Amino acid sequence: MNTTKNHFTAGSANADSANAILRKYDKESATRIWSGLPKTLVSVITALFSVYCIWSTLFSTADIPVRLTAFLGFSVIMGFLTYPVSKKHVKENSIPWYDILIMAVGAFCFFYYCLNYNSLVMTITSASKINPASESALPNAVFYLAIGIIAILVMAELCRRCVGLPILFVVGALLIYTFASGQNISRVIYTMFFGTSGLMSTPLQVCAKFIAIFIIFGAFLERTGVANFFIDLANSLVGWASGGPAKVAVISSALCGMVSGSSVGNTVTTGSVTIPMMKETGYKGEFAGAVEAAASTGGQIMPPIMGAAAFLMSEYMGEPYMKVALWAILPAVLYFAGIFISVHLEAKKLGLKGIPREQLPKFRTLLKDIYLLLPLIILVWLVAGNIRSLAYSATIAIAVAILVAIPGHIKKEKKVSAVAKKTGLMIIDSLAAGGRSCITVIVACSMAGMVAGCITVTGLASRLIGAIVSISQSIPNPALGLLIALFLTMLSCIVLGMGVPTTANYCIMASTTAPILITLGIPRVAAHFFVFYFGIVADITPPVALAAYAGSAIAKADPMKTGLNATKLAIAAFIVPYVFCFNPSMLLMDQGLFSAIQGILSSLLGLFGVSMALEGFFKVKLPIWQRIISCVAGLMLIFPGTVTDIVGVAGIGLTILLNSLSKQKAVA
Repeated sequence: MNTTKNHFTAGSANADSANAILRKYDKESATRIWSGLPKTLVSVITALFSVYCIWSTLFSTADIPVRLTAFLGFSVIMGFLTYPVSKKHVKENSIPWYDILIMAVGAFCFFYYCLNYNSLVMTITSASKINPASESALPNAVFYLAIGIIAILVMAELCRRCVGLPILFVVGALLIYTFASGQNISRVIYTMFFGTSGLMSTPLQVCAKFIAIFIIFGAFLERTGVANFFIDLANSLVGWASGGPAKVAVISSALCGMVSGSSVGNTVTTGSVTIPMMKETGYKGEFAGAVEAAASTGGQIMPPIMGAAAFLMSEYMGEPYMKVALWAILPAVLYFAGIFISVHLEAKKLGLKGIPREQLPKFRTLLKDIYLLLPLIILVWLVAGNIRSLAYSATIAIAVAILVAIPGHIKKEKKVSAVAKKTGLMIIDSLAAGGRSCITVIVACSMAGMVAGCITVTGLASRLIGAIVSISQSIPNPALGLLIALFLTMLSCIVLGMGVPTTANYCIMASTTAPILITLGIPRVAAHFFVFYFGIVADITPPVALAAYAGSAIAKADPMKTGLNATKLAIAAFIVPYVFCFNPSMLLMDQGLFSAIQGILSSLLGLFGVSMALEGFFKVKLPIWQRIISCVAGLMLIFPGTVTDIVGVAGIGLTILLNSLSKQKAVA
């Protein structure tokens, strides 16, 4: 029987185990348990929320604050219906009275603002209007101040439930700093709630305009069965090779992660199939979990979709989508090449074999399912050709995904009525799943707006930029000063990106850390890619490496060892962003064909050298001095330049020659 089919069967049998892992490591999955009629009602309400998101994105002409407060009000209702106070307090078909109270009061605050916007915008013209101690205070100043405070606290509590504490710690620290800098509470509430520089700032605006509809598209695409197609395709291509299952994990997770937009969710989904396969082949549990986590995380930087971040980057940077996708190609290729090479060397070191070809899916038989890629192809074509706007393109792609799912329903059902029913249930299920997934991103984006609001109201942005520029300029060597500034920014991105979904992650980075690098003279495109990369790798960087920890749970391995292995496998993601800040040609910007080919080949060879040094193996074990030579030579090849390329080729060539001679001596 087909090996991969066996694993799918086992995976479905262990669905409860996978769900338990998701509930533990993925805040988005730690949800209430509904069944029967309550489940149907909640699903319908959540599906209607998705319909509202699509309608609002495409047709609403209301003012931005009206749309956003309605957006937040509905998300509060959806959020408290979905997420319990903690994953330990979950009873089937139960929601505590205090959650109903918080939900009702929080939603009221946002809907009150939404329904009374025209009058509020005329009366609340400054912070003093809602300051009870001010001479110009409105009669209802205390009421306005109260609804602002309650709304912010409710969103913070919802963030704790569905996103996690790291971003709340950042927001809390910035609020403390804001009050310590002399700002009174009325000024803070005016900025954070009544203005568009807090909860409703750029991240939430982008979320309402683009992100929500792409998340809903992802939910539809997932239900077409494209993930299984990707795994079968990867098995067909590389499952037979040495250590094949790990290579399958790299390719399938890159393809699935590109669409899913969730490192943790993708690690569990594809990892429930690939990790047991890797362990059976002979890989250690911590290595198998690390491969899946690193590849799933890397899917977020894989063009053309990049977990929907490619479309957002186009909007933030004001650049055509096709340019963004082109610029992302080489860094993504290097990332996965580094993982692929490490996996291959590890397999050779352990003497691992692949899966027998007769047990693998045949490529010819997979071609009949190639139509599953149509929604992605049409989406990219519409956006790349500037035929339709991003929102309309995603809506059309959703319609195509529905059509693509029908042949699968026809295979399982004989009657037209049964096919229609199954398709209708799939549409409702996709809308409901998309609505649930939107909640986390909406909340994360609102908290990102709070971060931006605190930075704006205190002038912290200019101080922070000034401090980093000052540190950079105090170093006599300009290159070293820039390197230190980049390192500090990297740490900020990793902290801010902990456990935050891809799209919200990029919104946070683009609003808070990218301006620092642009001020330092880094080209805008390179700055945005730098902060995006380091926001994403937070999911595999200890101590809060949620994707790696989820992979370790499936592999039944040590979480910290899995996280360290994942960081080692993803080494390209920690090197390449520095390189394209020093030399943006890495992003294939404004280069001729020859220069681009030279950059690609030299970078790939450089990654081979770095991977060889980290694995400590080529044909036989490398002594420490050869590993140092290989690592230095590899880094020189990754950094663009003719002289560095020549030195790097010589260093790696010498390492390969010496290792090959050692192999011959060992054989003799």
